Amino acid sequence: MPAPGPSAAEAPAPAPVVAPSAAAAPFTAERVWGEGAAMGTHIAFVAYTTPKVDAVGAHRAFDAALAEIQRVEGLMTTWRDSELFRVNQSAATAPVAVGQETFDLVAESVRVGELSSGTFDITFEGLHGLWKFDHDLDPHPPNEAAIRALLPVVDYRHLRLDARARTVAFAKPGVKVSLGGIAKGYAVDRAVKVLDDAGLVSFFVQAGGDLFARGKKPDGSEWSAGVRDPRGPAPFALIPLTDHAFSTAGDYERAYIVDGRRYHHILDPRTGRPATACRSVTVWAKTALLADEMDDAVFILGPERGLELVEKLDGVGAVIVDAHNHLWISQRLRGLVRLTAAPTDGT
Repeated sequence: MPAPGPSAAEAPAPAPVVAPSAAAAPFTAERVWGEGAAMGTHIAFVAYTTPKVDAVGAHRAFDAALAEIQRVEGLMTTWRDSELFRVNQSAATAPVAVGQETFDLVAESVRVGELSSGTFDITFEGLHGLWKFDHDLDPHPPNEAAIRALLPVVDYRHLRLDARARTVAFAKPGVKVSLGGIAKGYAVDRAVKVLDDAGLVSFFVQAGGDLFARGKKPDGSEWSAGVRDPRGPAPFALIPLTDHAFSTAGDYERAYIVDGRRYHHILDPRTGRPATACRSVTVWAKTALLADEMDDAVFILGPERGLELVEKLDGVGAVIVDAHNHLWISQRLRGLVRLTAAPTDGT
């Protein structure tokens, strides 16, 4: 007689039925933005999230990038105590030691001064107080005698650099330096490195007129930057940006008009007066530092000599609106720049 089977209580439990798992939802990149202030201008960040960096992580990266820009500002400002401030205070009497970053940027400024025939010149700071375009805006141009009195201290060749000791000295009293024409580009590049290290792959960093865009948008399209109309309210052209920087120098910022003549903050170190060959210059380059240092040089050189310089530099292009409102586009940007209007004419 067969043995009785187990009771219901003793019967083994049936194997659970496992429903097939739902397919993981596809990743959708989220556009995230942030902002702040440093170096006397508005700082903006835009990025798309990645499978590894969510919106919280992107904002954390923005905060770190802004802190890096502010760190650079602290090293190189001339408005308060900094390495550069101390150079201006004492370098005419004895060499002043600075950190490697500051030394390298001053050395780079001297190199660009040589490259640009002296039109990029950080000793323009020797004219500080003569022209008033900042918080001390005063629409009264200085007289010619006052300019002539200060011109002898404006010459990058007055700088004496010792790479081994990392010191900066001035050849004569009265020389001053400012990295205002280069430090923002450098700071943008430093912020880009922070975002790269954080794992972001599609973003841009903007500090006033200096911008760098990394990668492409999730849909495969490029970032683009508008070229401001120097006499109008809207951009007149768009430049695509992928792993490239964009910097604009214009006579419309920090400016005033007296007796039908425009005066602005981009000074020609050869004359001590506002440069007159251009209304705006936008430079497209592989780094924000290079774009920043080139836009002022090209602005002062003018379209012919400026484009000659641009074409010699790898990966650099320019869009120029000259003093007569004529448009010039360098070889590398022809076919890339999309014109949306003609630049507006005016004083």
